[in-house]
Amino acid sequence: MNNSITDIKGILVGQSENKEAMTGCSVVICEKGAVGGISQRGGAPGTRETDLLRPMHLVQKVHSILLSGGSAYGLDAAAGVMQYLEEKGIGFKTGPTVVPIVPSAILYDLDIGDFSIRPDKSMGYAACVNASSDPPKQGNYGAGTGATVGKILGSSQAMKSGIGTASRQLANGVVIGALVAVNAFGDVIKDNQIIAGVRTVKKGLVKIGREGFYADTLGIMRSFTGRKILSFASKQNTIIGVIATNAVLNKEEVNYFADVASNGIALSIQPAFTMFDGDTIFGIATGHVKSDINILSAFAPKVFSQAIINAVINADSVEGLPSYNSLPNYKNRDKK
Repeated sequence: MNNSITDIKGILVGQSENKEAMTGCSVVICEKGAVGGISQRGGAPGTRETDLLRPMHLVQKVHSILLSGGSAYGLDAAAGVMQYLEEKGIGFKTGPTVVPIVPSAILYDLDIGDFSIRPDKSMGYAACVNASSDPPKQGNYGAGTGATVGKILGSSQAMKSGIGTASRQLANGVVIGALVAVNAFGDVIKDNQIIAGVRTVKKGLVKIGREGFYADTLGIMRSFTGRKILSFASKQNTIIGVIATNAVLNKEEVNYFADVASNGIALSIQPAFTMFDGDTIFGIATGHVKSDINILSAFAPKVFSQAIINAVINADSVEGLPSYNSLPNYKNRDKK
């Protein structure tokens, strides 16, 4: 076990990014297909091929999941994933060829780096070429390259985040794994402490935020100033990710599995699921081991939450935006 989504046999992860443009994409590939589902709780999603994941639709299996930066432009990267899979003969058989099923979700990172460069078909294809069963790099890679958190006061007071992964082995060889790109409106919480989020700022004679380094998004929202700020707050946020298992699940169960895993966002992000976020979580089950959906649902939020934390603690500071591990004495920084 490598504490990675690739601990699940049959799952490959590939990433590609442009560090100068500060954007990229991450792809999860299931060459033999996997039963897919989705949970979409945020108020501002950007997605592709998601309706077919719900029960009462024909397609049962997906072949890849794409997580991408670039806002809606980043959905173009899915075409590169489809090209790669078609060349490998992987997809839904239709007669003369195959049609790979590639549900996708995007996050907004256009306000960092070069906004004119976004994940496209070539970047999506490159991510597939890079795919392997090795643990994926975390932090400023793939879809997490331009990810930030804590944006109630705008991107200038935010902090750098990234992409993270985690896994847990249960009884009888059952494994749960997650891959998450964290671009949240709110603050990231670990052990009841803010570890990344909006930073205190002084504008004129008015200090916005509590005493200390972190301004505390919930505290700002409670204040009179915060109620005015919300009308101008960043609407360019989301958490996108994949929760996976090697268990045997049907389509309805995978959708439930993804929805319960989304509770991991509430464990790690305050506030969670705002109308400013496009939180979208994909669920996949490769179907190798029998398990109980209740057991899987008990641990899925914990695995997803840990992947969120890993995305933050592995991120590097860029363009004046600090990261958790770039701060002096960051392990003992402000308690919430």
